[in-house]
Amino acid sequence: MEHFVVSARKYRPQTFKDVVGQQAITATLLNAIENNHLAQALLFTGPRGVGKTTCARILARKINQPGYDDPDEDFAFNVFELDAASNNSVDDIRNLIDQVRIPPQTGQYKVYIIDEVHMLSSAAFNAFLKTLEEPPRHAIFILATTEKHKIIPTILSRCQIFDFKRITVRDAREHLAEVARSQGIEFEEDALHIIAQKADGAMRDALSIFDRVVSYSGKNLTRQAVTENLNVLDYETYVRITDLLLANKIPELLVAYNDILAKGFDGHHFIAGLASHFRDLLVSKTPATLSLLEAGEQAQKLYAVQSLKAPHAFLMKAIELANDCDLKYKLSQNQRLLVELCLMQLASITFDGEKKKLTDL
Repeated sequence: MEHFVVSARKYRPQTFKDVVGQQAITATLLNAIENNHLAQALLFTGPRGVGKTTCARILARKINQPGYDDPDEDFAFNVFELDAASNNSVDDIRNLIDQVRIPPQTGQYKVYIIDEVHMLSSAAFNAFLKTLEEPPRHAIFILATTEKHKIIPTILSRCQIFDFKRITVRDAREHLAEVARSQGIEFEEDALHIIAQKADGAMRDALSIFDRVVSYSGKNLTRQAVTENLNVLDYETYVRITDLLLANKIPELLVAYNDILAKGFDGHHFIAGLASHFRDLLVSKTPATLSLLEAGEQAQKLYAVQSLKAPHAFLMKAIELANDCDLKYKLSQNQRLLVELCLMQLASITFDGEKKKLTDL
């Protein structure tokens, strides 16, 4: 049996141009290297799975390549990675400082990547200060963290800070499409879009979810397979619910909500998703805001059709009611009744924004 390598490792970028969604940072780092303007202490900060450690490794390889014969050399002996989550004591930092004094045997620089740097103890931070401010010429420090606010100001002031952003749904979807093609997997655009949305800005999470769904569905990735495997409420559910709301069909709405709960979905997740659906319908109404709609091609068509049926006044009132229900949900003693009441109120909005009388059930 052939050894399986997860996509997050198999497709880890090897050059700056392969890094997804961080063009501003990769361009800055490349310019800094070319112009010999690279600081010796860098801080990479941002959410998980967006490329901080990957960029640190690429940078370590890139700065050692000039004047070196072998283009495939990865300079593994020049790169030292320390996980501050488990090596956060003063002794760990002192051992690191002792190593820093020794120049590299190959290449020009030794690169020290300290992951989860916010986990260092106060004493470890203080022991690190002097070395970070005046490192030897051959040493470069790259600190990576998801929680910049936990790092003491004296460390921050000694670093050049790079803020990594969340990966957009579009960038994640395009990268997943490349991965799918390289594996010979047929896919629907909407299927990849749902995976990208579920990943919530983390490319690593998107690739992990992709592996899981491919294991479930094989070489043909459909929207239905993805929604079944991830157990997500897709846009078709919300389109159907909104059609019932616009038709003021309260009994059918309550039955539909009961079916959603029976499938194991959380009422809070449902009502938050419904509010987002109303927002998407609102931005679908005018070409000026259409770019704010992060949805697949098939979904965009459905939004365009339904946005014509739903008046602006209805959507504004609907967003207000759904958002109010979302805020009250956790404090409610009867959460199901709260959502059902919200659905009845939504179904009773007239198109001028006023309420109708609730239909007799």
